[in-house]
Amino acid sequence: MAQIALLVIAKQPLAGRVKTRLTPPLKPAQAAMLAGAALRDTIGVVARTPASRRVLVFDGCADEWRPPGFEVIAQRGDDFGERLQSAFEDIDGPALLVGMDTPQLTAPMLHDAALAVTDDRVDAVVGPTFDGGYWCVGFRDPVAGAFSGVPMSSSDTYARQRERFAQLRLRVNERPRLRDVDTIADAHGVAAVAPRTRFAQTLASMT
Repeated sequence: MAQIALLVIAKQPLAGRVKTRLTPPLKPAQAAMLAGAALRDTIGVVARTPASRRVLVFDGCADEWRPPGFEVIAQRGDDFGERLQSAFEDIDGPALLVGMDTPQLTAPMLHDAALAVTDDRVDAVVGPTFDGGYWCVGFRDPVAGAFSGVPMSSSDTYARQRERFAQLRLRVNERPRLRDVDTIADAHGVAAVAPRTRFAQTLASMT
């Protein structure tokens, strides 16, 4: 594959800081365990996908989450849009970023998205989620102001992001829509389609 960086943006899975919409029915410690399993699934997929760089863009202590072959950079910015922008600026080259909320992601899906980033007919890549957000975003070259004015964690995040890309006159490649994990119903739905993941096995041990 051409030179491309694969990024995972994540926060340290600490009780009370992650997956709070899963509590109840889960306890905060269980939600954190589930988030940790999802993060490990995602890191594993990135590790199996060809790339010139693999980077964990992390909020918190990354010591137990950094696998061999991964760089770690700290998240920078006051809000999530700023943190996304900073991550791409720190890489300064072709890059595709994913979060930790879609543990059903597979290496072939990620590989196809990465290939799209390196296509000279494409400026930006984005993969929507069913709740109105997106599970991946990438650029052939960093784009200043790519996330300006886009509300994050909203039901219209993806639509507003596409509007922003249109304002910047970017050629966009859209990836398949995925379900991310926000609620316990999402968790069971994702586990059902990816039963061999750490995420699914962890959830099964709790319910």
